[in-house]
Amino acid sequence: MRRNNGIASFGWSFPWRSAVILAASSLILVASDTAPARIPSLVTWTPENIAAASSGDRFRGMLLAKRCDHCHGAEGFSNIASTPNLVGMTKLAIWKQLEDFRTHKRLSRTMEPIAASLSPRDIADVVSYYAALPVFPDPEDDRVFPKGLKDSGHAAIASRLVTFGDGERGIPPCQSCHGPVAYRTGVPSLATQNGEYVLNQLEMFATRTRANDINMPMRTIAALLTEEERHALAEYYGAGLGLQPAGSSGQK
Repeated sequence: MRRNNGIASFGWSFPWRSAVILAASSLILVASDTAPARIPSLVTWTPENIAAASSGDRFRGMLLAKRCDHCHGAEGFSNIASTPNLVGMTKLAIWKQLEDFRTHKRLSRTMEPIAASLSPRDIADVVSYYAALPVFPDPEDDRVFPKGLKDSGHAAIASRLVTFGDGERGIPPCQSCHGPVAYRTGVPSLATQNGEYVLNQLEMFATRTRANDINMPMRTIAALLTEEERHALAEYYGAGLGLQPAGSSGQK
């Protein structure tokens, strides 16, 4: 009797245990399939990469950049408000974005194939050219920067965020990363950037459509901003107010 009970017990428990193991394995597989690890960027700021980004040939970069003129403008100022101005950007900032496009860490149907077609030397040369362009006004170019504020109240909203951030919501001041006059080495310059482009990027970071920010600072901050605050910051920088010392263009 005991043997029969033991056999019966074994006979019933074996398929049950197998089913549980199979179900658990399936859950693990589903979890790994639906939540793959996301690496924001393959760029690491090693001495070798910094040297590579800083060693370009400006003249050769100018020749290569002729292919970029249609969108980014002959002197780095685009006439398309949703397209970034490359003038005034540092070498490291442009180099990282091109590398992210090349490795598909920053997504763009236009820029991914262009970046993939460039050799490491090409990228360094193009970066060197754009980083050397002057930012002062030129009556011959076709820039749309700067644009006036659509809402005069946005200057005060943006100025507070640029200067102080919002500690209660965990939002640091924009100037802590982008600099007090919207410029800092290695960080994308906002001093001469088109407002519509800034707004598009803030919205993409907020929805995580763009996710190439190392340690997620922009995704986190953009998601905490209200829609009006994102518009205010875009108008502020797009109007050229970032060129002024932080806090001088709005009420505290």
